[in-house]
Amino acid sequence: MTNFISVQLKKASEVDLAKPLCKFIQQSYPGGDAQAEHCRAAEELSKLRKSALGRPLDKHDACLDTLLRYYDQLCSIEPKFPFSENQVCVTFTWKDAFDKGSLFGGSVKLALASLGYEKTCVLFNCGALASQIAAEQNLDNDEGLKAAAKHYQFASGAFQHIKDTVLSALNREPTVDISPDTVGTLSLIMLAQAQEVFFLKATRDKMKDGIIAKLANQAADYYGDAYKQCQYKDTLPKEVFPVLAAKHCIMQANAEYHQSILAKQQKKFGEEIGRLQHAADLVKTVVSRYDEYINVKDLVDKINRALTAAKKDNDFIYHDRVPDLKDLEPIGKASLVKSTPVVVPLSQKFMDLFEKMVPLQVQHSVSVYNQRKADLVNRLIAQMREATTLANGVLASLNLPAAIEDVSGDTVPQSILNKSKSVIEQGGIQTVDQLIKDLPELLQRNKEILDESLRLLDEEETTDDELRTKFKERWQRTPSIELYKPLRAEGANFHCILNKAVQADGQVRECYQSHRDTIALLCKPEAELNAAIPSANPAKTLQGSEVVNVLRTLLAGLDEVKKEREQLEDDMKAVNFDMTSKFLAALAQDGAINEEAISVTELDRVYGSYTQKVQESLKKQEELLKNIQNAHQDFSKMKQSNNESNLREEVLKNLAVANDKFVELVANLKEGTKFYNELTEILLKFQNKCSDIVFARKTERDELLKDLQQSIAREPSAPSIPLPTYQTTPSGGSKPAASSTPTPAPRTMVGAKPQPPARPPPPVISAASSSPSASAPSGPAAAPAVAPAPGVGASSTAPSQAQGPPYPTYPGFPGYCQMPMPVGYNPYMYGQYNLPYVPSPVFQNPGQPPYPTPQQPGYPFPQQPYYPQQ
Repeated sequence: MTNFISVQLKKASEVDLAKPLCKFIQQSYPGGDAQAEHCRAAEELSKLRKSALGRPLDKHDACLDTLLRYYDQLCSIEPKFPFSENQVCVTFTWKDAFDKGSLFGGSVKLALASLGYEKTCVLFNCGALASQIAAEQNLDNDEGLKAAAKHYQFASGAFQHIKDTVLSALNREPTVDISPDTVGTLSLIMLAQAQEVFFLKATRDKMKDGIIAKLANQAADYYGDAYKQCQYKDTLPKEVFPVLAAKHCIMQANAEYHQSILAKQQKKFGEEIGRLQHAADLVKTVVSRYDEYINVKDLVDKINRALTAAKKDNDFIYHDRVPDLKDLEPIGKASLVKSTPVVVPLSQKFMDLFEKMVPLQVQHSVSVYNQRKADLVNRLIAQMREATTLANGVLASLNLPAAIEDVSGDTVPQSILNKSKSVIEQGGIQTVDQLIKDLPELLQRNKEILDESLRLLDEEETTDDELRTKFKERWQRTPSIELYKPLRAEGANFHCILNKAVQADGQVRECYQSHRDTIALLCKPEAELNAAIPSANPAKTLQGSEVVNVLRTLLAGLDEVKKEREQLEDDMKAVNFDMTSKFLAALAQDGAINEEAISVTELDRVYGSYTQKVQESLKKQEELLKNIQNAHQDFSKMKQSNNESNLREEVLKNLAVANDKFVELVANLKEGTKFYNELTEILLKFQNKCSDIVFARKTERDELLKDLQQSIAREPSAPSIPLPTYQTTPSGGSKPAASSTPTPAPRTMVGAKPQPPARPPPPVISAASSSPSASAPSGPAAAPAVAPAPGVGASSTAPSQAQGPPYPTYPGFPGYCQMPMPVGYNPYMYGQYNLPYVPSPVFQNPGQPPYPTPQQPGYPFPQQPYYPQQ
């Protein structure tokens, strides 16, 4: 019946994403496997863009999936790379999809350094390609109808998403094709076509005519709304407008036709004729106005046949009145379509290339959050442990529960036996001895690593200071003392941590020495333990009293509180909530991370219930201890007091305290061992950091020294000495200056060198530039003396100074000596000041300084002959 509307793809200019992304990765992330993996991911992203946008795409689901995967990757990297003009600057250039260009102006383009612009254009192409794929479907089978409806609804959702986000993504006026008005109209067109597909399927499935009429009526409404939106706007191609108008009439005609069938079934023959007449008028409008765009011959024939038959039956049989169009009841509407929302990832094959990459700002925020979390958990655990220690101390001071268990006065109370068994199972006194013995070795290892790290910094800093003193302003690089300030601060922090650890170790040893004998007594067999405890005759009548029962109940309640705390501590340590996604979302939404606000809110949410439970546990213990002390006072009053029983009770108290101290010592020593081992790993990383920066500074120092040596070697070793007057200005009785150039005396050089190349001819100086004093004197007598040399113009005159020798002249070198030049001398063998010998001071001209000159100030090494590498 008709062709569906599809959208043209936008064309993108080629962009190399790999280079700027790799540069940012190398600048922002430490080297190693992770950095290399991120760079490989950047290369893959650049290839994916080329595959999605750098070639013509077939109207196939595979090509659409390539576009979707690229869009998903853009969404995933948005919070990880700061795309902007002053950071990761990538300019994306796209052409207007609907602009065909002109002979002189060309097509409309827009170039922006914005990832949001790239995302918008890629999503536009996703919707456009989906519309093209849908238009290619075979609508004669169910598979084609389902695929077409699915793609049209996706295209509608894509265009709607662009409408909602394009202005915020670009922060400037977009091109016409992605403007909110245009994409809003395209979204409605795609929705109307999806509704039409459902109408076709309902017709194919021979559903009830009332339902088909409602589907067609809804499609007509969609087409009508789309036509109204773009009727007076020059945004879409001109051929779209007549198609929308024709589709509106056609779908309305279909709705009237199927509603007329329903009227016939209800024996409303007049309504049937009225609806068919309206349908016939609608298709006549399409034929008269839009025939070149849409062929409706089949629909016209079907409606006309039905109208002719209905009129004939009504005229001869029913004679029902045909109502006016305005009197017909409106046809209902049934929408079976909706725009598919854009929810990333769009592709089922999407795999985040930068999944392991976290922005530096997020990394820092996660680190600070973890520290806040550790502080909170440690504080809660410390509160519970302090409360447990307090409870144990109170019970030990009251000799509970041993006091109410000691029924015979001659045997070891069951609570003491249980404590002894527990101590023995944990290794007893030998375990504590071994743990205490290991601590100094672990401490010394950490001290040595830290001292070695700081020694590396000290040595490099000393060398840098010495060279800075020698070279002064020539030593142009950041002083080591400034560069190492962060490392020094970190090292001072480690020193402080180790000092506190030493103090803690001392407290543990002191506690151990105080209770070692009693702990050792707990490790004895039951017989020896019983022999060590004084015997007494307790009042057996107290064991069945109400006070004893109350004490037992209270002690059981306190034990239950302790067990709950242990479980609570394990639960708090087991909580593991990844804040990376939270910080990434905040960074993507706001462009910055308010770490404190986010962390505090999340910690309150995750640990709020634990904090409440800890406080409840502390309050419950406080009430129990108060009741236990009151009950124990009553118990003490009822108990017969004598010296033997007091001594026995004191020993039992000490054993109970020893058990508590053993548990505390083992926990502290194991925690200390774990602390030293973890600190060793941290200090090794610190040492590697120091070693790396010292190595880099050494390399930089060697390069700078090399450059300084070459620079100093090129400097003159003595001030330039002006030539004597007799060599520059002719005397009154000498030959005129225009005579032939005087031949300088050769220098004597040590060692036979190759002969120098032939000297070039002297420069020709014009008469205009010659001074009057250098011109030839007039008169016949002077004529022979000023005769020009062969090959030289008559206007040429000799220079005002004697020409230099046919070898390099070194400032500060002795003048011309009356010594023959050795055969084979090559004065070009060495560069300036790189002579392989020290000339003898015998050949000095009067008034010239001796050679070599005194040592240059600030030069780090004695002056020595310099032999260039050849």
